[in-house]
Amino acid sequence: MSLLIAALGALAAQDAEPAELTLERLFASPSLDGPVASATRFSPDGGLITFLQSKEEDANVRDLWAIDVDGGEPFLLVDSRALVPEERELSEAEIQLRERARITGSGIVTYDWDAQGDALLFPLDGDVFYFDLERGEARRLMETEAAETDSRISPTGRYVGFVRDQNLFVHDLEIGETRAITAEGGDTLSYGTAEFVAQEEMSRSTGYWFSGDDRYVAFAEVDESPIPVSYRVDIAGDGATVVEQRYPYAGEANVRIRLFVEDIETGERAEVDLGDETDIYLARANWSPDGRLFIQRQNRAQTRLDLLAVDPATGDSTIVLTEIDPAWINLTDDLTFLDDGSFLWTSERTGFRHIYHFGRDGADPIAITSGDWQINAIEGVDYDAGLVYFSGWISDSLQRHLYAVSYAQPGSEPVRITSGQGWWSGISVGTGAQTFLASYSDPSTPPHTALYDASGERLRWIEENALDEAHPYFPHLDEHIVPERGTLTAADGSELHYAIYLPPDFDRSRRYPAIVNVYGGPGVGRRARMTWTNMTSQYIAQQGYVYFMLDNRGTPDRGRAFETALHRAMGGVEVEDQLAGLTFLQSLDYVDAGRIGLWGWSYGGYMTLMTTLQAPGAFAAGVAGAPVTDWALYDTHYTERYMGTPQNNPDGYENSAVFAHLDGWETPLLIMHGMADDNVVFENTTRLIHELQARDLPFELMTYPGQRHGIRGEMRQRHRLRTMMDFFDRHLQPGE
Repeated sequence: MSLLIAALGALAAQDAEPAELTLERLFASPSLDGPVASATRFSPDGGLITFLQSKEEDANVRDLWAIDVDGGEPFLLVDSRALVPEERELSEAEIQLRERARITGSGIVTYDWDAQGDALLFPLDGDVFYFDLERGEARRLMETEAAETDSRISPTGRYVGFVRDQNLFVHDLEIGETRAITAEGGDTLSYGTAEFVAQEEMSRSTGYWFSGDDRYVAFAEVDESPIPVSYRVDIAGDGATVVEQRYPYAGEANVRIRLFVEDIETGERAEVDLGDETDIYLARANWSPDGRLFIQRQNRAQTRLDLLAVDPATGDSTIVLTEIDPAWINLTDDLTFLDDGSFLWTSERTGFRHIYHFGRDGADPIAITSGDWQINAIEGVDYDAGLVYFSGWISDSLQRHLYAVSYAQPGSEPVRITSGQGWWSGISVGTGAQTFLASYSDPSTPPHTALYDASGERLRWIEENALDEAHPYFPHLDEHIVPERGTLTAADGSELHYAIYLPPDFDRSRRYPAIVNVYGGPGVGRRARMTWTNMTSQYIAQQGYVYFMLDNRGTPDRGRAFETALHRAMGGVEVEDQLAGLTFLQSLDYVDAGRIGLWGWSYGGYMTLMTTLQAPGAFAAGVAGAPVTDWALYDTHYTERYMGTPQNNPDGYENSAVFAHLDGWETPLLIMHGMADDNVVFENTTRLIHELQARDLPFELMTYPGQRHGIRGEMRQRHRLRTMMDFFDRHLQPGE
């Protein structure tokens, strides 16, 4: 594919000079990534494939598309703007749900098939829409002033569940009636909703679950009253609002959670026995094919995870298996039930995530995979052949592929299904595991999505996204930069991966300024992996900078020893590794060692502060976006997973706070933050700037009224990058 890019770029150069990649074009429509299919799914009968795609004229608005498995062109199934020309303002609950799920844009942003494949459900305009596939018509299910959230079709297709005004409802599609499952919700009590940390940190976005036969619905009761009220000032362009928020700060109280199961027809309800300890996390809930409810219960310290089997009629529970880890346990969605009642499960108990086959009651676990390599997720099962399909890496952690291995014959070697030297994502294995949907990209190939057979042979494109003359990025191909990759060695001998972008018309005899981009925190995808390039990376390199990214210890997908290196001491080994990256950059003949900048957002903003403070003057400038400045200001589930609590690890919290290192404030720094951030609350930045002013220390500041943890909208995103680049140009370019 790299040769194809070169050939296409040469062809473009014959006709005209390559178009400049400007800030204006970077954030305009259509997206330079091209038409990308997301949320790709099979219809229940396997005959249709549906997906979401942005409008060409407005990349922020998504529509629902479909394509026939057997052939033909993709067709527009639901035009969101034709259905609702102008959406009403989102409710605060919906805003928070989307922020937690990192959903941006508008239109149709998520959807749900019914089990028969007759209809689809999607939220739009603060309401729930039901799309009849045969008629090609969409209708509102609710006509209420109050907004409905978390709407889903039940497994048999009879009910639509949703949450309204902190209560759980079901709408019976057969008789057209809506019934409240709960009515007690209000104030600090909610039903069927995932609490803040479940959404933000546990990848659990719902608080209710239908049984496979639609007889029961399990739902959570969340009581926020143990958490004291804190006040967050959301500052917008047209004024400020004082928001009462029960934010679960590290070391402080969490919500009190209970779980119930209700028989939808009779209304009989049983409370699930979650154990005597109430300070727990409800991590996952799944129904098995034989009608049992399985609960994953995590202790407050996140060092123990119990799988409970629940009798839905009585709520009685038994422990099926237990995972214990001295550092923390990462949660997954890998619990997969087999036809005989046994199940597949993944665990990091050996130091790398692998698949295990457990008996019906958790007995006699058998390791299906093993070795010093990592499984990302179980993607599907071929029950007839006794195969489990999983994504992950075996030989190269910078790539992700789909593999198959026999669970019927333990000890079998996994077989790689996918090809290429890049990153496979969005994998959806079809019923019967004879086909799968997936997207692929690499540093020279923008994401494309296709239907494949079980051997990995492509059957048809869903979205080819070809880099031809019609592609939005085609005018810029001649200047496209494929990053070089390499490794460094950490102090403990670990291998650290890096990616480096070199400016166009690169001349090794010159000395270039450099910018380092850092995230560096646990649990988030790594920067050096073999995926399609981020356009911001292209833009910065094309401004004449060497652009560098290093994956330090503490980042995920490299095994337990690599990830847990930061345990109870964040801001330590991560900084050490980033400084090793700086030393490497300074050793390069073509990098000006005195003109290197550092920037990052969120954990990357924290890393920018901690790295520049612990190595005063080593960087010429830094930009810290939405930074955590004191981990006592962040939430329970994330912070305590890695740090323990302020009560049992006071020294760790003190040393990991930015304020402990302010004597090293020497590097010119720009701080950026959304003024309505409810994740890394704005107080992190106000406390820092207060302390800097009290010490008469210089800094620059850019705030974004009304913006949360992510800065949304084309113009504001452009403004953010322009502000950052203006700052770096002043401090890193020659003559400064």
